[in-house]
Amino acid sequence: MTPPPPPPGRSRRAPAASSPDDDVVIDARHVIPRAELSARASRAGGAGGQHVNTSSTRVELLWDPATSRALTDIERARVLEKLAARLDAEGRVRIVASDTRSQKQNRVLAEVRLAELVARALVVPRIRKKTRPTRASTERRLETKKRESQKKQDRRPKHWD
Repeated sequence: MTPPPPPPGRSRRAPAASSPDDDVVIDARHVIPRAELSARASRAGGAGGQHVNTSSTRVELLWDPATSRALTDIERARVLEKLAARLDAEGRVRIVASDTRSQKQNRVLAEVRLAELVARALVVPRIRKKTRPTRASTERRLETKKRESQKKQDRRPKHWD
């Protein structure tokens, strides 16, 4: 007898990017080659009992955006500027994952976090176009100023000459 299948939308497996040969997909145009990533596993704290003392499940993922072939020069400059606070002394982005008891799942989590981080850094904000205030907004602002001014004048002592 086989166990029932998982509910729709839920899988028992880790995300699809868990294959060690797969590259890290940031978006449709950007893919970080697996060769540019270096990962280290170390012992993690937290739940797991005695098992946690003997297994290296914490994953530290390192990526050097300055030498990456996945980015153009403009994108590289943008990523280095946006992620400057996240860079280590060698200029690498460091992502740590120790959420699960599985090294494989933690590596996938670290790769997903890296992809999200780089995707956010690549977003170019829209340039704000200068516009004139509307007549109604100017009138509202002036009316508010008059009311505030009147309120403060009313607080002054009255001189009855």
